[in-house]
Amino acid sequence: MVSLKHWQDSAQQLAAMGVRLPQANVEATRRAGIEQPRWIHFGGGNLYRAFHAQVAQDVIDAGGMDRGVVVVETFQPFTVDQVYRPYNCDILQVIMDEDGTLDQRILSCTAGALFGNPQRAEDYQQLVRYFESPELQMATFTITEKGYALRNAAGELFPYVAKEIADGPAGAASTMGIVAALLLARYTAGAAPIALVSTDNFSQNGRRFRDAVLTVAQGWLAAGKVQQGYVDYLMDKDRVSFPWSMIDRITPNPAPATEEALKAQGWDDLQLIPTGSGVSFAGFANTERTCYLVVEDSFPNGRPKLEAGGVILTDRETVDRADTMKVTACLNPLHTALAVFGCLLGYTKIADEMANPHLRRLVERLGYDEGMPVVVSPGVIEPKDFIDTLITHRLPNPALPDAPQRIAQDTSQKMPIRYGHTINAYAAAGLDAGKLECIPLVIAGWLRYLLAVDDEGAAFTPSPDPMLDQLQDLLAQGGVALGVTDAAAVHAAVEPILSNAEIFDCDLYQAGLGEKIEQYFCELNAGPGAVARVLAERMA
Repeated sequence: MVSLKHWQDSAQQLAAMGVRLPQANVEATRRAGIEQPRWIHFGGGNLYRAFHAQVAQDVIDAGGMDRGVVVVETFQPFTVDQVYRPYNCDILQVIMDEDGTLDQRILSCTAGALFGNPQRAEDYQQLVRYFESPELQMATFTITEKGYALRNAAGELFPYVAKEIADGPAGAASTMGIVAALLLARYTAGAAPIALVSTDNFSQNGRRFRDAVLTVAQGWLAAGKVQQGYVDYLMDKDRVSFPWSMIDRITPNPAPATEEALKAQGWDDLQLIPTGSGVSFAGFANTERTCYLVVEDSFPNGRPKLEAGGVILTDRETVDRADTMKVTACLNPLHTALAVFGCLLGYTKIADEMANPHLRRLVERLGYDEGMPVVVSPGVIEPKDFIDTLITHRLPNPALPDAPQRIAQDTSQKMPIRYGHTINAYAAAGLDAGKLECIPLVIAGWLRYLLAVDDEGAAFTPSPDPMLDQLQDLLAQGGVALGVTDAAAVHAAVEPILSNAEIFDCDLYQAGLGEKIEQYFCELNAGPGAVARVLAERMA
């Protein structure tokens, strides 16, 4: 038996098992990173563990960085206490190939883990010291899109944000508030430059990040808690940069099947670690082989040799084009289509959906026929190659335990960029968006999904979504339930949704698609079995 916690004692055995081991001096890089990192990462979830840690390990092994990364959590200490520290911050990366092979690698690049919140004073003060040092070059973030949100739908600051602004830096509690407070400490200690790199999966993430930090900082300035020089420091891109990025790697929660396979190989300490919220962790992180990370090369204090880790460094416009390619045409719209119809048809794995010829045809047409005509190539990635790989290798990968229920989360927040952008792009190019068929079918499928009744007529629990209750109420108030196909009733219920530019980034009726979506919805809602029947007929 071998253990991740004591993997160095079994290095020869692991190498014989085909496990790839670190090439650099583990203790030296860990010790240097704990003393003073050059790279700090906020958000130690599965994406960091499967992707960023691989990048860092590659950079270290290639001699492009001489010290480990420090991981920081700000919301709760669970992963620090239960996932990182018990394993000395080491990670077993498991790449799950299509043939069932588990390609394993020890990632020892994480030097330490901190709960960087004032609730734990010792960790927080250590984090402040790190930020005061000019040796720190960059901080990367995977805290989900919600982590940057400071306002509600009405544009008002959330109460906790208003309170931390009123209380000043000493009262920082949100991630954005804590980052602003850490930057104040850095400014006070000499105003050394730094790059703050959001690698969260949403468009123009660097802009959103900068706006959020400045909202807190300017609030403190207005409240008399900080000086103008601090805000000037944050606004100077030559001292504090917020590079844009595009990231892509499917990283499901650690799977029981992976746990069992690793146990059968002789690993004895890689059991799943439940969080109580439906998300699991483990000493391992399972993921796919394909990955992309495109980052704006704006690092005013220098940076590790990230290109040695496969990162594509480029300009902001190219990053934006790469992201737009992915989220509006070549991946995210296809994922959401599979999520919506997968939930309705009772699927629990994306790979199984791709074995359904009608669902496969749907995503092929979505990508190649409807998305690609308005895609602008970023140059650093060829759009057709990207989508070819997605459809032929990534989505059908049976070893990857990715679920439509996971992807269906927050769909209302994804509609503008995943579908609205393409609809608007058609209009901007002088093309007739009214001729689109797959995009309106997916939107109609989403409306059908909101009824929370599957294609067999059984109730299911929709994935979390901030607008779920509001949208379901509109359908319920209109008397729309499974089997309702009266055109007038359906129009009255769905018109407030389909005309809402906040949801779709356009009025779908003005775009020439509203009536078509209503028609598709009536077909999908005719009764049990209608969803499968409509897909078979329209995707023949």
